[in-house]
Order: sequence, then structure tokens, then C-alpha cells
Amino acid sequence: MLVTERLDPIVSPGQTSGHVHAVLGGNAFGASMTYEDTQRSTCTSCLVDGDFSNYWVPNLYYKSQDGKNFTQVKPINDGGGNIYYFQDRATYPNKSVQAFPAGFRMTAGNPERRSYNESIAATQITHACIDYTGGPTQITQNFPKENCPQGIRSQVFFPSCWDGVNLDTDDHQSHMAYPNQGDSGVCPDSHPNPMVSIFYEFTWDTNVFANDWYDGEQPFVLSMGDQSGYGFHGDFINGWRAGLLQSAIETCTYGNDHAFDPYYCSVLKPPHVSPSDCSIPPAVNEIISGSLPALPGCNPVTLTPQLITDCNSTSGFTDMSSLYYTDLTKSKGWAYLGCGADNYFSRALTGASETMPSMTVEICVNFCGGKGFSVAGLEYGDECYCANSVPPSAAPPPYVIGNCSMPCAGDAKEICGFADALSLYQLCEGTCKNAPLGLPAASSSISAVDPTTSVGVSANSGSSITVLKGISTAEPSGTTSMAVTGTAETEFLDVTATPLTMMNSASLSTTSTSPGPSSTRASDITLLSGWASAGCFLDTLNPRSLGGIEYAWWGQSMTSSGCVNYCSEQGYTQAGTENGGQCFCGNVLVGSKQEPTTDCNMPCEGDKGQICGGPARLSIYAKSATKKKRTRKPRHASHHLAGLV
Repeated sequence: MLVTERLDPIVSPGQTSGHVHAVLGGNAFGASMTYEDTQRSTCTSCLVDGDFSNYWVPNLYYKSQDGKNFTQVKPINDGGGNIYYFQDRATYPNKSVQAFPAGFRMTAGNPERRSYNESIAATQITHACIDYTGGPTQITQNFPKENCPQGIRSQVFFPSCWDGVNLDTDDHQSHMAYPNQGDSGVCPDSHPNPMVSIFYEFTWDTNVFANDWYDGEQPFVLSMGDQSGYGFHGDFINGWRAGLLQSAIETCTYGNDHAFDPYYCSVLKPPHVSPSDCSIPPAVNEIISGSLPALPGCNPVTLTPQLITDCNSTSGFTDMSSLYYTDLTKSKGWAYLGCGADNYFSRALTGASETMPSMTVEICVNFCGGKGFSVAGLEYGDECYCANSVPPSAAPPPYVIGNCSMPCAGDAKEICGFADALSLYQLCEGTCKNAPLGLPAASSSISAVDPTTSVGVSANSGSSITVLKGISTAEPSGTTSMAVTGTAETEFLDVTATPLTMMNSASLSTTSTSPGPSSTRASDITLLSGWASAGCFLDTLNPRSLGGIEYAWWGQSMTSSGCVNYCSEQGYTQAGTENGGQCFCGNVLVGSKQEPTTDCNMPCEGDKGQICGGPARLSIYAKSATKKKRTRKPRHASHHLAGLV
């Protein structure tokens, strides 16, 4: 999720909107937006690099029986929603499907609707009761009348026929129309331009309230006061990089299942910043979560449309970023760097560490400083790690909150990282300013972090970023064996790189194979001593088969040899390249299986003489094993998903 707040730059530009929205997409989202604003994004919570569009829907709340308490219902896994693109749903004679033009925006649904409607537009707003225990999924226009064990999935299909003239209209809908079958079919003559179709689904974790239903009625209400569910709606602002979406439409022919999937569509790439890290502080100064006496804004719960005109619900805009770190610049001379990544098997900060039930940011900074270190990182509420630099794999993405959201064990008002996420602080040298969260003004400069060196990142004067280079104190992990995991625990096996011994995640049986090289070019490339090609393997998407570092990048065009070098430098024993331009690192190959060598057939972007996997296929390289080791199961998961495109 990018952010949850009361903003709507389409319906209420420049001001607080009427109700709370859950927002996905580029981190340039704000109260007022142009297409040029979207292109200032430095990350996206979606899974395609260059899609800096924003997608939002009303948030869901639980209403207590007396109507005096409202609790925010979060999406499943806090991941947000799924955004699907379809390229062949709308047609018109002698017209081809086209991408959204720059400046395009639209809405779908009617927030004031409270009753059943058979119109095409109304039928494109639905709710699915998710129950994996058996039976078909029930889909209705209104909220389900029974508890849904795996949550309520709220859905909206947008119109896909354009008038060819207006990028927006006063009602934000008239420039668009649905094809004659709603989610597919022929466009009307009034809107003869078929466009790519988009579909949202947001799954709410309603089962948390399974024991809190009352009076035989469902207890959930949308943020604008709608208890029926008929008023669900969605908003969209196009932020695709110029030409990228049109290129995908014209180039990618895998069908609707994979047409806009970066793992199958060669013109699309995954983002360089993990989508789960791309989150921003809210701009509206108000409380929207926890236990609330009323819905934010003026939104009484109604089963009939009601326009509120006698309420002053405007909340001011303010910088809320200070809620996500502790300012020690004056009291300690330490500055906040941002939220960096950690790995349970290969720690980012290796100088010293301690765990305390009374952990606070000050305690950790004092501990690291007292040990002679200049970088301190807090994780999982009560853990503190020290070093003199931050390795590239852990460098915090600029301008975003990241996954750091866990209160400190010793002070709930402070943030101490999260699972595999570090709240990073650094001893200041000269100017001492905390890293900015949220994009700076359009005129400010943005300098990219160079991931080829170990760095610490802090803000200097103005709104640009300075890269502070240091000497890496990272030590090798000490585990040089290769591992493939099943579903229960991690087993480090005594194997060589080729053949590769793996544990199948379904059967948990151990088998040996002799895959040989993934291709002639894969086996002939020069690798670091002790590394060799292990073959071509399936990549699972959730979780990734190699999840230590996903979408690794070191500032150069992709090659398999470069991927091996990078993963080795980060202390990993396995490297995998995929789709011609992606690199993954890890020590554990999860849920994979060997595939034919011909499946790994895509030349590397940085050297056409090397092979870099294929669609959903990894060219795997492994470091030879030297010893056996068993390790306990990690205490917390390391994979979190944000919104999908």
C-alpha cells in the first residue's frame, strides 16, 4: 500500500477529500496532480517499473453495534490490492486497442449508490466472499451477508471505450463508456476508441471481526458511510512513462494472463525499489485508524444516498514524516537515514548487536556509538545492530517510509524497524539532517544512490540526497553450502554446484539430478573461483525461489557473470538470472524444480553472449559447498507484497 489517507486529486483537487482512500502506485501522489507530477515518482507500489499511475478506492471500516466506534479494516497482509490490465476486452471496427494518453484520468462507480441497479456500469462493481473451504465464490453487488473466512474482495472494472477527445470531464466519467457487455465487447459509436482495460480488486481482512457480527447483519461500512457496498468505486490517474504501455500492447502477445507481466513481457521491467518499500507519509493531519468515534470527514452511516453540507470536515495538510523516525540531530548528533533492508541469513550490519525488552532508538544509538560504530539499525522492535557503513543491499530507498512500522519495545511512540527492515541512523559529520520522507518540491534535485559501494544516506542542505561512502564492515556469512527448502524447516545440504541436490517443496523427498549447463553460453562464461552453472530452474513468484535479494542491481547492464559477482559480494551462495535483465541472490532455492535447458534462452541485456534465464526461468549459479549445517526456521517471514500490476 502506498498510503491510506483522505485525498482525491481527481474529485477534490488541492483539498482534503470527503472520505478515506486506500492508494496504490507512484510515490508522487498528492492533493493536486498533473501527468508531469506522476513522472517525478522515484518508486511505485506496483510491480512494473515506469508505471507511476495512481489507483485508489474507499477504505473499509468495522462499525460497532452501538454505532459509536469505527475500526479500520486492513487489506489482507497489508499488501494493498491487485490491478489487472487486459488488452483485448474492448473492440471497435478498424480500431486497435490503445494506451491511456498523458493527462488521462477517470473514475468508475458511484459513491452515492445504495441499492441494486442492473445498468452495465453498476454491474461492474462487485464484492466476492472468499472461502477456500469449499463451494463456489459468491459474487454480489452488495456486501456479503455472511462472514467470509478469507476476506471480502471488493472489485471494480473500469470502462474501456474513449471518446477520443477529452482526457477528463466534469463528472470524470462521461469521456468513457463501457463496451456492450460491460467488461468486454464492442464500443459504442459515441466512444469508438478501445483502450486497454483495467480491473481493481482489494481484499479486506474481514475475518478478524468474525466473532463481532450482530443483529444478523453484516457490520462493515465504506469510508463514505455506505453500509450496503453498492457505493464502492475506484479512481485512476495515468502515470505510465511515455510510450511504455503502448509498447507493451503492441509487443507482448502472451494473452491476457501474462500480457502485462514483467516476467513475460520483455519491454516491461520490475521496479528497482521493492514495491513493499514504496510507501509515503500521509499529508492530511488526522487519525484514520485504530478506534474512532466516527468515520473521518462528515460521513454518517446511511443506507440511502445523503449529501452532507453542514459539516466542516477539512483537516490541514502537514508534514507527517516525523512520526516514522526519532529526531536525534540536536540531542545526539545522529541523523535518520531511512528504512533499509535486512536478511535473517546474511545480516546487513555486522559490527555488534544486542536485543533488549526496553529497546529505544536512543538506547541503540548509545550502544553503537559506545562500541565505536557510526551506523545503528533497529529491527523487529527490540533488536539493535551496528556497523560503520550500510551495504548496497540494505541502502534505504529515498523519500519513502519503507516497511519500518513496528513500535519500539521500550517506547511505543518510536519506530524500531520491522521484520527484515532496519530503521537506520548515522553519526553526523558536518551538517546533521534527517533524510526527507516524501518527494521534495519539483524544483529540488534528486540524486540516485550508487549501489556499487557501501553507503550511508542522509540529507544535506536543501532537498537533494548526499551519498556518504564508507568502508564496508560486512563479513562473509560463513555458510558456503547450498540449500533448497521444503515447507517445514531449512536444510543445508552437503552438495557441489553441479549436480544440484534439491528438496521438492511438495513431496519433501530428496532427489539428485545432473542438469549440466543451462546453455553453452551459460557454462562457458568466466565465473568467480568456486562458482559454476547449476542449470535452468523454475522461478516461483510468491515467494520468489531466490528471495535473499530480489531484483539485485549494481549500476550496470545485466550479465550472469555480473550477477554472480554481486551475489558473492553480498555473502550469498546462489545467484540466478531471469528474463534477460533480472538478478536474484540467495542461499535457499524455494519450491523450484529443474526445467529443460532450452527454457533458459534469453540473452543478457549487458552481453548477448551470455544467457540470463527466460520467462519465469532462472539460470542458476552456485558456489561449491564445504560443510554441512542445520539452521532453525527463521522466526519471521521476509517476503511482503504490495500492490500488483
